[in-house]
Amino acid sequence: MAATQKTITPIDNSVYVERPYATPAEIAATLKAAAEAQQQWKVTPVAERAKILSKAIDIFLSHKDAHAEQITRQMGRPIAQSPGEMRGFEERARYMIQIAGEALADIEAKDKAGFVRFIRREPLGVVFIVAPWNYPYLTSVNGVVPALMAGNAVVLKHSAQTPICAEDYQQAFDAAGLPKGLFQHLVLTHDDTAKVIAAPEVAYCNFTGSVAGGHAVQQAALGKFIGLGLELGGKDPAYVRADANLDHAIENLVDGAMFNSGQCCCAIERIYVHEKLFDKFVEGFADLTKKYKLGNPLDPSTNLGPMVRTSAAEFVRGQIADAVKHGAKPLIDPKSFAADKPGTPYLAPQVLVNVDHSMGVMSEESFGPVIGIMKVKSDDEAIRLMNDSKYGLTAALWTSDEKEAEKIGDRLETGTIYMNRCDYLDPALAWVGVKDSGRGATLSRVGYEMLTRPKSFHLRKI
Repeated sequence: MAATQKTITPIDNSVYVERPYATPAEIAATLKAAAEAQQQWKVTPVAERAKILSKAIDIFLSHKDAHAEQITRQMGRPIAQSPGEMRGFEERARYMIQIAGEALADIEAKDKAGFVRFIRREPLGVVFIVAPWNYPYLTSVNGVVPALMAGNAVVLKHSAQTPICAEDYQQAFDAAGLPKGLFQHLVLTHDDTAKVIAAPEVAYCNFTGSVAGGHAVQQAALGKFIGLGLELGGKDPAYVRADANLDHAIENLVDGAMFNSGQCCCAIERIYVHEKLFDKFVEGFADLTKKYKLGNPLDPSTNLGPMVRTSAAEFVRGQIADAVKHGAKPLIDPKSFAADKPGTPYLAPQVLVNVDHSMGVMSEESFGPVIGIMKVKSDDEAIRLMNDSKYGLTAALWTSDEKEAEKIGDRLETGTIYMNRCDYLDPALAWVGVKDSGRGATLSRVGYEMLTRPKSFHLRKI
């Protein structure tokens, strides 16, 4: 294998970043330093941890424009949209710092004379985070900041597509005075990533990526009893009920399906619409999709950039072609998007009707700017179809009836239920998947439970 990792920008398929892979000696030294630094950090008061990490966030955000541009250059998101990731990064980081004191506080067991009893949240040790490219800061911050706030050390392995993001973290933490060794990053091959997961120093692995990647992480951890946080694939559905606000549903679901070229963990990938609204919804959805501008993501007027790599775009093209072959009707003419070129990452958006669940575009993760829309006659039919998936990350309901949304939500096999919104992570709520969308949780107080272990104190007074 080559001694360097090369990042190919989808803007023009040139090599944008090149970094050497870590050597075995460097990996060993990194893990040793992390384990040693964590011993002192775990007894550092939470308030002191919060002070240092808040300073690091301030330093990081003082360069937010540069970070946003690097997102675009590394993975192709339009420059007009990349700054939004900085806002989301700040929201999650500051919220998890803010709630740490309460989330990590001792849980007292009272009302037993002569005894002091409580449960203490103890850090795990060294947390290894394997982060993806599609939202390189938003996905990684879910683990990095709370892991450190909980008293752990962190070793970050970022995607080969977005290595500069790990370096940006490092610079901010170093400048803020985070003790040496507590946060480190490594450039690793797949084989070395598995070795790090298996290393005795690593007590927890947080992985965001494909289902196949999740299985590889589980395999690497088989020899140890460690926790795993796995956020994997998705085929997130939306249901537009007969009482939905049609204009609002169209506007938000087009964005939910097409933003970031559909390369979102919780992008809308299939839509079910009540028959009373179906025709108008489809017409409005297609019309709005046609208004997107596909092109160079460095152009501020572009709102649909290239997919991350040509192979990803070709996969989606294949899904579309297969669906059309089996009876689906495409509503978008790719020729109306001048930048669309087969054999490149530049892919026009597509809207398909006359689809069903026998088609890959309705059952397999697309992770691209394509959506299939089906007509349904009832809530029961919509629920059955929404649950007819091996994935379960989010589901979005579009209705004016909150009580009915809650009833439907109780019947859906998914980690998050939205009403009249989609494609958003609220840091106050646990981010969790079911079925092939993964296991474990990040964010909220529940996220801190994943990054600590309970230790019970049973003290008898004599």
